[in-house]
Amino acid sequence: MSHQFQAISGVLHPLQRGEVNDRIGALVSPDDSLTLLHSKQHSACTDPKGSAGSFSEMDVPSSESTKLPVDWSIKTRLLFTSSQPFAWADHLKAHEEAQGLVQHCRATEVTLPQRIQDPRLSTELRCAFQQSLVYWLHPSLPWLPLFPRIGADRRMAGKTSPWSNDDALQHVLMSDWSVSFTSLYNLLKTKLCPYFYICTYQFTVLFRAAGFAGSDVITALISPTTRGLREAMKNEGIDFSLPLIKETAHKKKRSGTSLGHGEEQAISDEDEEETFSWLKEMGVQDKIKKPDILSIKLRKEKHEVQMDHKPESVVLVKGINTFTLLNFLINCKSLVATSGPQAGLPPTLLSPVAFRGATMQMLKARSVSVKTQAPSGYREQFSLEITGPVMPHSLHSVLTLLQSSQSGSFSAGLYTHEPTAVFNSSPPVDKVLDKDIVHKELANCGLHPKTLEQLSQIPLLGKSSLQLVEMNDYIYNWRS
Repeated sequence: MSHQFQAISGVLHPLQRGEVNDRIGALVSPDDSLTLLHSKQHSACTDPKGSAGSFSEMDVPSSESTKLPVDWSIKTRLLFTSSQPFAWADHLKAHEEAQGLVQHCRATEVTLPQRIQDPRLSTELRCAFQQSLVYWLHPSLPWLPLFPRIGADRRMAGKTSPWSNDDALQHVLMSDWSVSFTSLYNLLKTKLCPYFYICTYQFTVLFRAAGFAGSDVITALISPTTRGLREAMKNEGIDFSLPLIKETAHKKKRSGTSLGHGEEQAISDEDEEETFSWLKEMGVQDKIKKPDILSIKLRKEKHEVQMDHKPESVVLVKGINTFTLLNFLINCKSLVATSGPQAGLPPTLLSPVAFRGATMQMLKARSVSVKTQAPSGYREQFSLEITGPVMPHSLHSVLTLLQSSQSGSFSAGLYTHEPTAVFNSSPPVDKVLDKDIVHKELANCGLHPKTLEQLSQIPLLGKSSLQLVEMNDYIYNWRS
């Protein structure tokens, strides 16, 4: 497989070895940067009961499976390669495009045969492909790239933005945005929308309906965050947790594993409070010199600032607090940039289903054929590139279609919007939900039953995301 990806390096950029080592840790050997790493010895980790409440990046399922682990990150680009052409994905006829859009709007369930003999003649396949590329966006400003928003200033520089110096226009834009955001939340609350994203110039928020990620209530993940944002949320009465800090720190402490400076500080503050509480009960607290309140506060503030903008700063909000978060975000002045190319521009809302004020958008797809070197000379290699904000449901839908069109054999390079990779962390779970009940309650959320089943899994990828997927004989091999 290593040879195959090197042969088409002009199309598919291989993963950087250092980046992969950082993500996979001790499982990666320096000489195996394109070898599939997850062996069957990890298959026990796929048990929902064993994985509930775990954030460990070591808790990953076997690399060989008919299913992939759920990936809640947003992809910016998918690059598929196969020995069979993707010509069927090009130049859809007018009625195929129309049918695909209608199927999306009506959430039509399309089930394809395991193998399609001639994909070019399959109208059903082409319509389903069109259906899988649809997403919904607000606001819609065709001349501006509205995703990603983090680090987008250079791409937006020089673009027309009549609202940047017009307070009245900014007010109108934000008023419309608030209506759309509230509409999405109400759809989520009634389980008619499975999830949606809010993309600001500083952070991204993932709202998920009850039933996803092992939670029986609505959840919201915010990443990355800063001390200022967290303090503002506290002042508004929003209860939240920093799951990566608490879970990983306490787990490492119990196992005796060395901690990073930030994690060490998080525990020491808690331990210090517990220690002096115990000394007070013993009546000897006066004989022990306790650090003054100011020094403790300064040390705590230093730790909080150190984790700002990092994956560990991810914030989890659950249940009724997500409604308070909605009101907080609507009224949060720092949600919108006050200067620069994004000044006055509301955050981007991304959803798999329609909502009030949304515009239907399409991911861009194009197929290419290239000549690759082989032992016997040159052979033709085919590729399909999909660009845009690829959300989890679209990734699963496209992968499912390619199983049929490419006879269960293809490879894929997945390019992740890195700030969203941490959304694959698994929130602590008190109980294992009944899958049948979850699927029944979410039956009208707009997802295909197979996609709903996929996204209902407990996340196992930790702070990483899927980067490389290969299917051989309808069996997945994957790498994060």
